Amino acid sequence: MKLYAPMEARTPDTVMIYWDKFREGPCTVDYQVYVNDRLFSCVACTDETITGLDADTEYTLQVAAAENGSILEKTDPLIVRTAPLSGVMDISAFGAAGDGKSLNTRPIQLAIDACPPGGTVYVPDGVYVTGALFLKSDMTLRLSNHATLLGSGDIRDYPVFSYRYEGREAPRFASLINMPIEVPGACKTKPAWKNVTIRGGVINANGMALIQQELDSPHGHRGSAVCLRNVDGLYLYDVTVRQAPFWCLHVIYSNHVTMNRVRIRNKFDEQGNRYQALYNGDGIDPDSCSDVAIVHSSIESQDDCIAVKSGRDEEGRAVAVPSVRIRITNCEFSHGFGAAVGSEMSGGVSDVLVQDCTFRQSFSLASVKNCRGRGSVIERVLYENIRMVNTSAEHDMTKWFKGAIYVDQFYGVDGVSMKESEPVSDGTPAIRDIVFRNITLDTVRGYGIYLRGLPENHLRNIQLENVAGSAPYTIYTKHADEITMENVHISETERKNE
Repeated sequence: MKLYAPMEARTPDTVMIYWDKFREGPCTVDYQVYVNDRLFSCVACTDETITGLDADTEYTLQVAAAENGSILEKTDPLIVRTAPLSGVMDISAFGAAGDGKSLNTRPIQLAIDACPPGGTVYVPDGVYVTGALFLKSDMTLRLSNHATLLGSGDIRDYPVFSYRYEGREAPRFASLINMPIEVPGACKTKPAWKNVTIRGGVINANGMALIQQELDSPHGHRGSAVCLRNVDGLYLYDVTVRQAPFWCLHVIYSNHVTMNRVRIRNKFDEQGNRYQALYNGDGIDPDSCSDVAIVHSSIESQDDCIAVKSGRDEEGRAVAVPSVRIRITNCEFSHGFGAAVGSEMSGGVSDVLVQDCTFRQSFSLASVKNCRGRGSVIERVLYENIRMVNTSAEHDMTKWFKGAIYVDQFYGVDGVSMKESEPVSDGTPAIRDIVFRNITLDTVRGYGIYLRGLPENHLRNIQLENVAGSAPYTIYTKHADEITMENVHISETERKNE
């Protein structure tokens, strides 16, 4: 086992850690977490948030795998230092009013601008209506547990600027939470800011009020709830993000990103009513990012719950910033379309782990997808130890959605022959080295397993091991080489009409 404590996930009073599993597959061991040789907790999962720590203090951390009272293995000790305390800017001191009515964009932005390096902008209890806010390096935006930042319902409070939209640079309305409009330096595809933390409370983008205004505007595409670009060292902890006009939490061109106990709520409001006007509302989108950990989070979405991306077609290949080393563990997914890779992946995607997750009323648990024109490659993706149950008939098979597990190189394609080859070019994408292991799935819609490559560039090395469950249609494969299936049993609940 190896123990990790990402630098970005160290606050003045907490440290988030995660570790490799003791053994592959379903595991009966418990993990004992030690702080300075004292037992802090005993957990069944592979991450923990250590709380109650002192600021700017060194601690020695260690994790042991134990079974039936016996320790089987311990990680090497890891010495970490918590972040120092710095100045706190209470937004109420700058004139912000949490009455749910007053527009607070200016006082909150003044607090952000005045925040010293390493400081905290604090949002006390209340509902603070605001337009677009722009964070900066070396700061924490901390909301109290009973604080909400509520997006203004007027698109005039969201400036339009150019940043990535569905894989291409395009004019977009600002999101509720952003990095500055202008990226310093000559290169807009590398990190320009560092050490940004968002912690606690609720960020509600008020997408129901904004979406039609943004759709009707000729000036820009829809904004997200949170869009953070060009950051090295980004931490989101114990925060709820709601009601985005577009994607909920979009992270672009960023490295060393941790999302811990993040809650995405983009389908139903607090009373359980559906956000009827919202659509294409992905939950979390790491986009041309590296070293990303999404742990112990819950994502409720109207589209992909998580989608790993890296740009689109020729523009994405020219930018050539991949998404690599993405870890998604101990998460809960509901509704939407599960954990996806693609379809905008033209910068490449590799080394993705989706492990120990549950999926409820989600049409799919895994979709690995691209199409002609994307180019580049998706490789080394592992889905492991997953349980999915879908009893919802809300969605069915389309050109976009195929079933519980699908790897599809004709994603979203209409009106072309899927049998005829086309010449191989820079726009010909590849998918290879994908593993699905220890998965149970039961769904009332679509295929259990659907694998379809391009006739000119087949899927390669797709491994399925210990996959079981039920679906209307069992297994489909086309243009796929080196497919291995070991202990795969999908029972058919509906005979497909040929």
